Amino acid sequence: MATRAAVVAEAATWIGTPYHHQGRVKGVGVDCAMLLCDVYYTCGIIPYIDPRPYPMDWMEHRSNEVFLEWVEQYGAVTQSPAAGDVVMFRFGRCYSHGGIMLNDRELIHSYRKEHCVTRSDLSDARLAGRPVKFYSLWAN
Repeated sequence: MATRAAVVAEAATWIGTPYHHQGRVKGVGVDCAMLLCDVYYTCGIIPYIDPRPYPMDWMEHRSNEVFLEWVEQYGAVTQSPAAGDVVMFRFGRCYSHGGIMLNDRELIHSYRKEHCVTRSDLSDARLAGRPVKFYSLWAN
């Protein structure tokens, strides 16, 4: 199984990739869900997953935790996030934005507001104060 460092290194290769809803092509376009799917698949941690199609605003009209249910199939909740863990934020009515932790404070995510895959801190004003959950894809 890939190491946490390998996950972080793979995620970093996506930085600057434009945001594109349902995209999954490094350097061309990706959204937050597809970023997670591809990074963890490339590192051999999860099987190939393709949850498409899904509407861009699904979290504003539904309460079912579609994204979270996927993450929970492969990860366990952790209170101490570490490099390579998944972070999920609640936007709208459910947890609908995900990223990959670089350490206990920073993450890489495909953020529509930034228009690309970027590095952020948990204290970023757009993320801070939102309900957040962390998941480890490694056995504890």
